[in-house]
Amino acid sequence: MSVLLVVETSPRAEGSISRNMTQSFLERWSAANPSGEIIERDLVKTDLQFITEHWLEAYFTPADLHTSEMKERLQLSDILIDELQAADHLVIATPVYNYNVPASLKAWIDAIVRKGKTLGFDGHGLVRDKKATVLIASGGVYTDGSFLQERDIATHYLRLILKVIGITDVTFIAGGGAKAVDLGELTMESFVDKLRLDLDLAAAK
Repeated sequence: MSVLLVVETSPRAEGSISRNMTQSFLERWSAANPSGEIIERDLVKTDLQFITEHWLEAYFTPADLHTSEMKERLQLSDILIDELQAADHLVIATPVYNYNVPASLKAWIDAIVRKGKTLGFDGHGLVRDKKATVLIASGGVYTDGSFLQERDIATHYLRLILKVIGITDVTFIAGGGAKAVDLGELTMESFVDKLRLDLDLAAAK
């Protein structure tokens, strides 16, 4: 049975372009994997915290020396890592804010990149035999040939992080020009339809 982990980051609901991209992806994935399991992790509904001094204290203390307070500080991180390790396929759906990912996604990344859990002490990733699909909605267009291409920080950052933890089979689907939906120049349906072939191929991969 294939297990899909979907990480949603957009603070918007029905008006979220990245969430609508996810729904299109899930329709195709569910059809291709009728007995598959979907784990949904909505970062808007997750009590993520930025790294603190106390969290770092727990992080750098060997597990066999953890106090009950240290275990509690790392509890959410442990849960998020278990979700990731249980999945065969990771989907990250995210908007782009000021050329990079939202703070919630950065907080999720900081929680799941941990030495001895997802990153070996030798620097090699421990999240193996998995693939990832990254769905990105951005107001600007950052694909090859665009004058904004050099500002495509979000794609480069996510590709690097996924490689660091061991995921190298990564497909990016760029929903550039998404501001056309917010400006009323395109409907949500017509915008997502333009990406449907890429979404279907990634879901069936």
